[in-house]
Parts: sequence; C-alpha cells; structure tokens
Amino acid sequence: MKIVSKILWTIVFFIFISFTIKNVEYVTLHYFFGYQQEAPLIIWLLAFFSGGAILGILAMVPMVFRHKRDISKHKKTIAEIEKEKLAAQRASTEAPQPDGVRNI
Repeated sequence: MKIVSKILWTIVFFIFISFTIKNVEYVTLHYFFGYQQEAPLIIWLLAFFSGGAILGILAMVPMVFRHKRDISKHKKTIAEIEKEKLAAQRASTEAPQPDGVRNI
C-alpha cells in the first residue's frame, strides 16, 4: 500500500510540475484605487490556495478547542463514575457492620 501511495503522489507531483511549466505567463491582478500587481499564474494559484488552506485551518480552531473541552469534561465524569463503582464494589464485598450492642 505504501508503494501505491508513493506512486500516486509522484504522479500528482509531476502533474502539478507540468501544469506549472505550461502556465508561466504573467497575470495582472487589479486591486482597488488603481493598484495592480503582476506575477506568473502559478504564483497566484499557490498564494490563493495557501491562503484558503490557512483560513480553513483557522476556521476549525474553535471547534477543536470545544471538542477538547468536552473530552476533558467527559473524562472527569467517567473518573467519578468509576470511583462510585469501586466504592459500591467495596461496600458489597465487605462484611456488614454489626449493630451497636447495648450493655444494660
């Protein structure tokens, strides 16, 4: 399976390299207020792809922290339940305490 994965990644890499070689034309990106910037198409694609990936990761951060908080809360609940279970097992295996005997 590792060999198939490496072959697949190699094929994808060569496809991207050939795409890069074929698209070396300069593209002008027009901003507001007459500002413009010129760079090869592949640079723009890489920049916007990277920006999108970073924004996607940043969008996931709150959800990750929420899940971590929920996991720690559940672990505490599980620990409390296990303590109660252990205490109940100990109570059921110990001999009952005799009632107090009164000497009159």
